Amino acid sequence: MIMKLLFSLFLVLLSTSTAVAQGTLTPSPPSLEAKAWILLDYQTRQVLVAHDPDKRYEPASLTKLMSAYIVFDALRQKRITLDQITKVSERGYKAEGSRMFLDPRVPVTVEDLLKGMVVQSGNDATITLAETVAGSEEAFVELMNRQAERMGLKNTHFANSTGLPDPQHYSTARDLAYLAANLIRDFPEYLPLYSTRQFRYNNITQYNRNRLLAIDPHVDGLKTGHTEAAGYCLIATAKRDPRRLVSVLLGAASDSSRAIESQKLLNYGFQFFDTVRLYAHDQAVSTIPVYKGTSSEVKAGFKQDFMLSVPAGMGNKLKASLESMQPLVAPITEGQRVGTLKVTLDGKRIGEYPVVALAPVGVANFFVRAWDSLRLMLQ
Repeated sequence: MIMKLLFSLFLVLLSTSTAVAQGTLTPSPPSLEAKAWILLDYQTRQVLVAHDPDKRYEPASLTKLMSAYIVFDALRQKRITLDQITKVSERGYKAEGSRMFLDPRVPVTVEDLLKGMVVQSGNDATITLAETVAGSEEAFVELMNRQAERMGLKNTHFANSTGLPDPQHYSTARDLAYLAANLIRDFPEYLPLYSTRQFRYNNITQYNRNRLLAIDPHVDGLKTGHTEAAGYCLIATAKRDPRRLVSVLLGAASDSSRAIESQKLLNYGFQFFDTVRLYAHDQAVSTIPVYKGTSSEVKAGFKQDFMLSVPAGMGNKLKASLESMQPLVAPITEGQRVGTLKVTLDGKRIGEYPVVALAPVGVANFFVRAWDSLRLMLQ
């Protein structure tokens, strides 16, 4: 089965390489055998390609990304610890679906439960973690939904921590892509868990179901999911320095198909798009005049690296112009919006982005203020 999958992925690479050789700048996105999909550039948060990204589907065990997010947050806040030992409840022990095979007679550490949830996709591990963090799975699900709301995941609602079928349990490819990106950004220290290939517990060794970990050395996560209704799902992420992409595929027909189709998405993004840094963080895009201030101008730019995704080879065709907010009157606080950067690609508008003050400007003395008031009146 692995050799068949490797051969199929080789054909994918061959076909996309041929498109480059034929001189196609940005070929049509790949046609995938799945219900919905999306490809997200992690650095820019731009969607490179998508199909039905906002249609609600059952997320199956992809749900466990949000469960993990809540657990990671509890660890960061020191409400729980990795070496904390917890009892396995009857509810956790009897959880349906995939399991890490917890024994209710044997206490287990939070660290092992995390591995059981992430690597083995254990529903028993997930419920036990939920009860450890929040006291009950119901209370934990409330935390999940609140976090989804804070993240702006407008088409996501959780009814449980595991992803078991429920009419009120749904998400979308787009929401899941942003959830994955947020998890990577907010908890990078736990990302290696998602590339762990196997975990042994209770004398049972289980393997990570993400086949891409064995095939593509750049893939380092994230999560598989499957139920009869959801089909085979996969959120994958790969980093080919310095770029990282996140793909979400929902409703594939088989385990091997979700890996093959996800690899098509990742290959397409890496081969036919570039991530371009227009400005470094705290780099002045321009200086803007300031009235009635201790300084007559303020440096304007971005507090983080400003990056965009563009078709491969088109980075030199990006043009940017700054439109300042005038008149700009002190006081100005650091991080205050002071203008808009308008960006075009090969003459076509692609977006407008807020530019902020890189330093504060205080209020000037009476004489400067009076002079600038006169200047403003005469404009």
